[in-house]
Amino acid sequence: MSDDTIRLVTIGRIIRRRRRLLTVLAVVGALVGYGTSLLIPPRYTTSASVLLPGAWEERELLTQSEIATSSVVVDRAAAALDWSGVSGRELRDRVSAKASDGNIIKISGTADTPERAQRLSDQVAQQYVTFAARIAGDNTDPEAAAGPEALRKMVVQTSRRITDLAEAADPGQTVESVQGRTELEKLRTTLQEAMDKLDQADPATNKANMVVMGPSARPAGEAPPTRMQLIVAGALLFFLVSVIGHLTAARVSRRLRTEPEIAAALGSALLGTVDVPGERPAHRPEDGALRHRIRRLLGLDIRWDVPTPQTSGDEASRQIRYRRVCARLREQLPAPRRLLVVVPDGDEIARRAAGQLVAEAGSDLLLRVVGVSVTRPMVPDRDNESGALVVLSAGSWTAGELAGIAEACADAKHEVVGIVLAGTVWPRPTRSAGRPRDAATPALAMGNDVREGSG
Repeated sequence: MSDDTIRLVTIGRIIRRRRRLLTVLAVVGALVGYGTSLLIPPRYTTSASVLLPGAWEERELLTQSEIATSSVVVDRAAAALDWSGVSGRELRDRVSAKASDGNIIKISGTADTPERAQRLSDQVAQQYVTFAARIAGDNTDPEAAAGPEALRKMVVQTSRRITDLAEAADPGQTVESVQGRTELEKLRTTLQEAMDKLDQADPATNKANMVVMGPSARPAGEAPPTRMQLIVAGALLFFLVSVIGHLTAARVSRRLRTEPEIAAALGSALLGTVDVPGERPAHRPEDGALRHRIRRLLGLDIRWDVPTPQTSGDEASRQIRYRRVCARLREQLPAPRRLLVVVPDGDEIARRAAGQLVAEAGSDLLLRVVGVSVTRPMVPDRDNESGALVVLSAGSWTAGELAGIAEACADAKHEVVGIVLAGTVWPRPTRSAGRPRDAATPALAMGNDVREGSG
């Protein structure tokens, strides 16, 4: 697995074989999310819009957004609301403002109830408009303030002078007098229109006309993250972390899974593969009954990082594989054919396969099974055996552990004559009690042809 590319089939295998564990962890994550939602009170958010008439630059709108959430505005809103235990400093974390298209400032308020959220947004918007109008009206530049006012006075004086000139003109109805009075009236009208345009173009006048575009809407639902979102996020987080944990453990695992790797670690050749019916490990009270029950309940007693056990034909077809391995041993061992069958401790599949090999060996091939600890391997000294046969399952041991078994065999003067890999299969119901075994009998008597068969 450490050299394999993580594919969807690998993730699918994790989900299939660890579905109970993943389900339990997802439920735990959902409970954690629910507990988190109890610690975080519900929040409701709504917005009030303020229209800024006139022409505004982008940087001016950003400035107005900052003014809307300034301490002065929020403190005034807090004083107007007069909520018990809520100060202006706390409200600053619940208020935000953003400039949108069309010279509109959206002021958002967040509170623990929909009613409070609505009141907060409306109050901040109102205080902002009031404060902005005050800023626009308070012009601290004397020259800038005196300029338009002096111009207005001059226009008033000019208008009066025009009136005086019109009255002093020839009251007759001559063409010249009528034209003179007409020109004076046009001049008065032009001056008045100029003053009106000047008043309309005055920035202070425009900025003083900010309006709140109606009350904010009462929020119908909670602001994210809601309780349901926290529950779903917790379940999904625990599920993903569990899957990633399985993949990480498989990537860093150094257990050998392929036949060439196992043969290289033991320094011998593979004689064949045999199958044992798949079943759950036997219950051993001395190891802790509760722990075994929990492992079985969560599906941890079945490994996920090995190929799915295939369905075998029947008991007779499985026995053929054992007989072929025994036939190959007979061909390469001198008489008397005695072998030490080495099985790593804890490898239940290999132990069952070794027992089946002993049953199928016969009287001319004597096999003695010994268990060897992989942490401190120790093999009995050679007596009259012709070598050692290592039986193990794939994906259970590292290269260092298998090399330790090979060294222990060499220290005891046992030559590793071969390796047998054991795997699990799902047995099919036996169709007939006699026919399959009768069909398998010629395969054992075919001599050299047995060696060429699959195994």
